Amino acid sequence: MAQVKLSSKSDPNYKVIAENRRARFDYAIEDDVECGIMLEGSEVKSLRMGGSNIAESYAAVEDGELWLVNSYIAPYKQAKTFGHEERRRRKLLVSRKQLAEMWNATQRKGMTLVPMVMYFNHRGMAKIKIGIAKGKKLHDKREDAAKRDWSRQKSRLLKDHG
Repeated sequence: MAQVKLSSKSDPNYKVIAENRRARFDYAIEDDVECGIMLEGSEVKSLRMGGSNIAESYAAVEDGELWLVNSYIAPYKQAKTFGHEERRRRKLLVSRKQLAEMWNATQRKGMTLVPMVMYFNHRGMAKIKIGIAKGKKLHDKREDAAKRDWSRQKSRLLKDHG
């Protein structure tokens, strides 16, 4: 599973725009894919200002194309007449092979495509990381919370006695 690398001084363009923190809590992420996004100029300017939200959004394969649905990008005030719709569907750019894998996962295996993080990469291009995930049941969430609590207690004990 590829991880989005942390910002460093050597990459001045790298910047996380929006993050879906609940994705790992609500879903068991099995794989992730980096996608490009087709944006309008005012959307890019707005993203550079930091106005976006992907928490309520999802991705869907429709008619052989991948779409980001219900993502929010704040309006760019200086764009007056050439602005953009805040919650429009945005086309995501992936290879045909990746698209076929996503379609297979969603249609046959019952998986969900969850946006995890939107960022500008080291070249300054807007990208989004889509997780191929399966929804967690309530008991799975409880097990994960118990594991987290146990690891916290264990680390405290080791710190106190070590």
